[in-house]
Amino acid sequence: MNEENKILEFYKQFKKNKSALIGLYIVIVLIACALFAPIFAPYDPLIQNLDDRLIPPMWYEAGSMAHVLGTDDFGRDLLSRVIYGARISLMIGVISVSISLVFGLMMGATAGYFGGMVDIVIMRVVDIMLSIPAILLAIVIVSILGPDLFNAMIAIGIVGIPTFARIVRASVLAEKEKEYVVASKINGSGSFRLITKVILPNCTTPMIVQATMGFASAVLEAAGLSFLGLGAQPPTPEWGAMLADSLQFITTASWMIVYPGLAIFLTVMGFNLVGDGLMDALDPKMKDR
Repeated sequence: MNEENKILEFYKQFKKNKSALIGLYIVIVLIACALFAPIFAPYDPLIQNLDDRLIPPMWYEAGSMAHVLGTDDFGRDLLSRVIYGARISLMIGVISVSISLVFGLMMGATAGYFGGMVDIVIMRVVDIMLSIPAILLAIVIVSILGPDLFNAMIAIGIVGIPTFARIVRASVLAEKEKEYVVASKINGSGSFRLITKVILPNCTTPMIVQATMGFASAVLEAAGLSFLGLGAQPPTPEWGAMLADSLQFITTASWMIVYPGLAIFLTVMGFNLVGDGLMDALDPKMKDR
């Protein structure tokens, strides 16, 4: 019953933030498109038909109901490619954030709990990584690994590690001197058990919020890498790669750049709004506002 009360309280707090609800609806649509892309997409996103190349959206005079958002320079249906792009973006976010979370968790927890020279070494590495612009560091890593969507996800995951590490370290530092941790230590709990079973379960709030924000950053960075030719490679229907393909048609077929760009914008905005809502709902200080 106590858990049910917590869930209800969280929902009430989250519902107060109207922007967060809008973000949640956007995220739900994105997930639905990713999961049911074969159902929602009217065409295969990879099939080319040069007879239908550069057909404008259906509301243009030369548009066609058969292609709601028009087609690209290879005659591929743009709506289908945008929908399948949601599946790729979701995969990028999940894999990249998972890499950042796992390694950031280990580094931050180790630094925060043991302190001393361990803390100094780990945090200097984190500071060095944070001193380099994220997209530049990702470009360097992908250049070493090779231009590929999977390598781009690894690079984005590595770039996100220091942010998670700092957040986890700060949370562990705040928790490790509290009475329940000291009592568990007196009862004979080892360091591994204290970190994994006692301290980290009480540090989940900032990690959940950062994971949501990190998802938005991952999608944006992946689009940037693909735009530069270092991420998804043609003919993969990834939004950043679609933007790169449409540059030469920006004046003659503007719809090719508008809809992938709009998809990126809505996805990033949606996850950021949800992250803000989670921060307000999970932060006890916000409950009385």
